[in-house]
Amino acid sequence: MADRIELLGVEAFGHHGVYRQEKDTGQKFVVDMVVWTDFADAAGSDSLGDTTNYVELADIAVDVIQGPGYDLIETVASVIADRIKTLAGVYAVEVTVHKPQAPIDYPFADVRVVARRSNR
Repeated sequence: MADRIELLGVEAFGHHGVYRQEKDTGQKFVVDMVVWTDFADAAGSDSLGDTTNYVELADIAVDVIQGPGYDLIETVASVIADRIKTLAGVYAVEVTVHKPQAPIDYPFADVRVVARRSNR
């Protein structure tokens, strides 16, 4: 399980958070995904059909971010990871959801949560 696809910095606007303002106003979320797979078939055939399509990964992340609001970004990360885990050829996935505009009253660089899922 040495091969991996990394897709970093996928941005989407969503309405996730515990506070009413977060649900009403919304904010930007950023998603990083690392997917462990095996490139042997894809490398041999040079066919998109034999690998995990990174466009599909981005579509899943954006669909969840733009979809119904959750209170916790832990839930957002888990839903994305669970959906990616079901894709053919995926051994494991790690999803990081960043909430750069989190309602924190102090200067901060980032808020992020990480969900990991494995099929093996």
